[in-house]
Amino acid sequence: MTPDPARLQELLDREEIRSLVHAYCNAADRHDHAKMRSLYHEDAIDEHGHMSKGPAMDFIDKLPEIQAPMEILHHNVTTINLALDGDRAEGEVYLIALHRVKGPDGPFDVLVGGRYFDRYERRDGRWKFAHRAIVADWANVHSPSIVDLDHPFLEGAHIGKPGPADPSYAFFNLLKRGADA
Repeated sequence: MTPDPARLQELLDREEIRSLVHAYCNAADRHDHAKMRSLYHEDAIDEHGHMSKGPAMDFIDKLPEIQAPMEILHHNVTTINLALDGDRAEGEVYLIALHRVKGPDGPFDVLVGGRYFDRYERRDGRWKFAHRAIVADWANVHSPSIVDLDHPFLEGAHIGKPGPADPSYAFFNLLKRGADA
């Protein structure tokens, strides 16, 4: 049986979009702003609550300031619902994201369950975000933080960090970081 070229192309498109969604999580968690910028079209829109409602490039320009107090960011994508139409696609992407934030009274945790409402476009043969909006469905806040990275159970383990200090930068050779990812 000869594979249907249209179905194969749809499968390839879906996988490229899933990879885009996962790359976003990695860029956010590692505070990798060059990689983040490479995931959006230049004229893309990002709606990120009080942090941003407008051009994605403006949001990414503000990320160093937004992320400065965030000691831990950990985005986990679960369900991905996609609809494709040629060079356009839409996605409803479920996520759970942990934020450990330095506050004036010490660190606090915000665990958010929500969804991304995405519009993707393929331009010049590459899928990128054209519009991304965050939707919060629930949040669990712990103040003070309940994260304990000094617990004896974790002794000897690699501990994740934002930016190039993260152990993944020294460990991986094939997984790229920054704009070349």
